[in-house]
Amino acid sequence: PKQPITPRRPSLPLASRPQRKEKNKKNSNKKKGKRREMMAESIDINGGIEDVEYEYESMSSSEVLEKLEESWQNEKFSPELLPPKTEFIKSMMDQIKTMEENLEHFPKGDFVASIHKLELDRVKYIICSYLRTRLHKIERFIWYLLEHSSTHRQSSMSPEELIYAKQYAQNLDSHLQSLVLKNVPSNLQQVDKKKAIPRPNLDKYVFIRGLEQRDNIPLDTNDETADTINIELNSQFILPYKPVAELVQSGAARLI
Repeated sequence: PKQPITPRRPSLPLASRPQRKEKNKKNSNKKKGKRREMMAESIDINGGIEDVEYEYESMSSSEVLEKLEESWQNEKFSPELLPPKTEFIKSMMDQIKTMEENLEHFPKGDFVASIHKLELDRVKYIICSYLRTRLHKIERFIWYLLEHSSTHRQSSMSPEELIYAKQYAQNLDSHLQSLVLKNVPSNLQQVDKKKAIPRPNLDKYVFIRGLEQRDNIPLDTNDETADTINIELNSQFILPYKPVAELVQSGAARLI
């Protein structure tokens, strides 16, 4: 006798099989797109991460980064220690922390994540270079800066930098005393720091670019009859630093 034939389960038509793959592919691409949109919102330097509010104006992350780069270049090319831009540093450090947390959600080897990591490294380099430049100036002009901070209401150092400067000066004094001064005659053990300390060369020539229109800038601040110049927007000059120091600090000009 013939055995009964077990009926097979009906299979899907061939035309319907690729549709399931395409549907899964669309869902996968949709998830990736959402992840990348999330990263774009939190990491896009050009589009702005979040609006950072300050006392006088509201700035996007791209504007904060632009100001930080400007402060970094000014600090590099300025012969003196400029006022600290602590608010820009703190803002970018917060953004870097958020960006690093979002990068952890991306799979290893993701191309978009690697691009954002490169941008992160660039921002970190700017911050580190800015802080290193300031520390170098603090150590070089330590006595001048401490004297200046005690006689002026507005110091060119942040509270953290002022603490570091005082500790550095104390260690430098102890080192000088133990290594040199105690081994010389007593009449040579007194050092006049006001005469011996190095000071910033404010007469150094610098390259500047005008960011605002400023007229009748005297080339010699000590001479009322000195020649004057007009600084226009995007104009460039080679001038002594002292006449344009106030313009650089106020943001009307930048060093290049």
